[in-house]
Amino acid sequence: MTEQDRLLAIETSGLRKTFGDLVAVDQIDLTVPRGSFYGFLGPNGAGKSTTIKCLTGLMTPTAGRFRILGLDPLVDPVGVKRRTGVVPEDLALFDRLTGLETLSFVGRVHGISTAQVRARAEELLALMELTKAAGEMVADYSHGMRKKLALSAALLPAPRLLFLDEPFEGIDAVASRQIRELLLQFVKGGGTIFLTSHILEIVERLCDHIGVIHRGRLVAQGPVAELRAGIGTGKSLEEMFLDLVGADRAEMPTMDWLAG
Repeated sequence: MTEQDRLLAIETSGLRKTFGDLVAVDQIDLTVPRGSFYGFLGPNGAGKSTTIKCLTGLMTPTAGRFRILGLDPLVDPVGVKRRTGVVPEDLALFDRLTGLETLSFVGRVHGISTAQVRARAEELLALMELTKAAGEMVADYSHGMRKKLALSAALLPAPRLLFLDEPFEGIDAVASRQIRELLLQFVKGGGTIFLTSHILEIVERLCDHIGVIHRGRLVAQGPVAELRAGIGTGKSLEEMFLDLVGADRAEMPTMDWLAG
């Protein structure tokens, strides 16, 4: 393993994904430091989810090279999967399993002993306030409960890298706080998180590094403090993001008819 591999959790070179004539991801070079909380931002349709799907093996890139935790996913996909956890946007849970059965299944897939799976599952379910619902079918879970279960399943094998696609979308403030605290604890313990989110306030609160993708191209990346200093001191992450993607700030129509 090279020194670069030891320093970076994710490294891509010329990563590209096309669908016919549509270029979804266009020659992006990501550098995600190990131990960082990396926010991957972009407008709808910018290529965020496609990038995550390429990095996690759900899609095969059209071109480019990438390494995950020093490993080539195309050469050693099993080795990469053993070290990573994924919470996809659609959660990908089995509705006919209970919450506890879901975590037990994940543990068996990863070859974790029954006793260890039980201990980790009990701890995660308690932390997520899902203990009472552990015996219920996932089909009966609320959206927030499903998010928390999916995160628990991703964390159970003790990965070193987490991919999270919109983990805070559609959940209440209580669940959001629980997830935020757990993720910060994961990074504090040396883990790396690669997060996409439309909720810039959460990204600003959690992330120490960001990358911004626009129309499939990476337009900026680096430590948040450095990017903010380069664009203008005192700007919020929202203002910085709008500057980077060149959002149109034309005055909104007044629509006086809504007032009366």
